[in-house]
Amino acid sequence: MAKHLETGKQGENIAADYIASKKYKILARNWTAGHLELDIVAKKDNMLIIVEVKTRSGNLEMYNPAIAVNKQKQRQLIRAANRYILAYNINEEVRFDIISVFINGNEHAISHLEDAFYPTL
Repeated sequence: MAKHLETGKQGENIAADYIASKKYKILARNWTAGHLELDIVAKKDNMLIIVEVKTRSGNLEMYNPAIAVNKQKQRQLIRAANRYILAYNINEEVRFDIISVFINGNEHAISHLEDAFYPTL
């Protein structure tokens, strides 16, 4: 597996452990619908939470991975979330979060941005 894919998978594992420790119930990881993907789908307090995980390695203060969740990526996440909601007949409020994971050797840092963006009509 390519180094960047390994880093991404490691970041997703760290993020999943982090939200599980915060009492989120993980419903799905790497859920796909065609070419669309949701990194983590979770539930907490009767709310469906779509979590996009962005991971970077190296200097822990160098770059904020959440910047990579631009308008195009947000549209993809919204489309994927809509597919998930329809597939599982979800009738709950939905929130979009971004978890940034910074990995430097054996150390890591996490930044969790709740309500990172809102779907627009």
